Amino acid sequence: MANWEATLIKLSANLADSIRVINESRYQVCLVINDDNKLAGTITDGDVRRALLAGASLSTTVDSLMNAQPTFVSPGTDNHKLLQVFREKALRQIPIIEHDGRVVGLHHISELNLRTPSQENWVVLMAGGTGTRLRPLTENSPKPLLTVGDKPLLESIIEKFLQQGFSRFFISVNYLADSIKDHFGDGAKWGAKIQYLEEDKPLGTAGALALLPDKPATPVIVMNGDLVTRVNFQNVLDFHVAQNSCATMCVREYDFQVPFGVVGTKDAMIERIDEKPVHTFFVNAGIYVIEPDVLDFVPKNQAFNMTELFDHLMKQSRPVAAFPVHEYWMDIGRLDDFQRANDDAKHLD
Repeated sequence: MANWEATLIKLSANLADSIRVINESRYQVCLVINDDNKLAGTITDGDVRRALLAGASLSTTVDSLMNAQPTFVSPGTDNHKLLQVFREKALRQIPIIEHDGRVVGLHHISELNLRTPSQENWVVLMAGGTGTRLRPLTENSPKPLLTVGDKPLLESIIEKFLQQGFSRFFISVNYLADSIKDHFGDGAKWGAKIQYLEEDKPLGTAGALALLPDKPATPVIVMNGDLVTRVNFQNVLDFHVAQNSCATMCVREYDFQVPFGVVGTKDAMIERIDEKPVHTFFVNAGIYVIEPDVLDFVPKNQAFNMTELFDHLMKQSRPVAAFPVHEYWMDIGRLDDFQRANDDAKHLD
């Protein structure tokens, strides 16, 4: 139970505090305690995402976000019982509580080696774009092979997936495809299995999915090959499953400030004036999870975008979810984005 105390926060803490604790602790949970160090509730990564989607601000206090009736165990609970609770409740963390309600420890699923190191889920990386806005850098190199930090961007993406247990990759290629294929080969150098989805023409952000050789048995992660992010992909998968979603889109908050005073009127009369108001939206972050049967809706040999796929699913009243990303995220779409990502890489692990 290494440094489990770092997960403790007070009832007076806010959403920003809980995000910081979850991101910094390997336990990825907050244990909310009262002034007597008694457990008041827990906050998981999923709780944070749902709060953000519901419009909670970073100053929202944790008492309105937490699960006030969490599962817990007593000190000395044996591994057999722990295993049973982990599996029955589908949990990753279980607080250890004394008979008087005080928190004295925290179990994590990794202690029992319940998680296999290898994930079955396929990962599809979209790397066929021409990178026009990054010219002249992309005249002789595909955008995913541009160096961010000390290695090509796509290599960093693959290594991050490998660190989280994913090893089966499909890379869609079109522009300067041979450069990508020559660099990665079959993936053996990285301990991965890599196959290529070769686009004869640009197929958009989803069209290459129709080139997959078989239908997978588990949800597929799809990601644009020009992103730098610290998102935990297992958290995205867990959220997707918890929402019973057929497709999940990662989204980012985007703030837009109107550069003028906005005048609200009724008939000819002014009712209010908002000086340079800020509007907040969720925008597509280019990372998705889709169920295997959703692949049936992707047309063959036709340009097709992920937004079109999600629109189609919504029109059919299929459940689609949004996973809000609060971790570091950067889309390498323009020259200034590329420079900023390289500057950031000096400080990111």
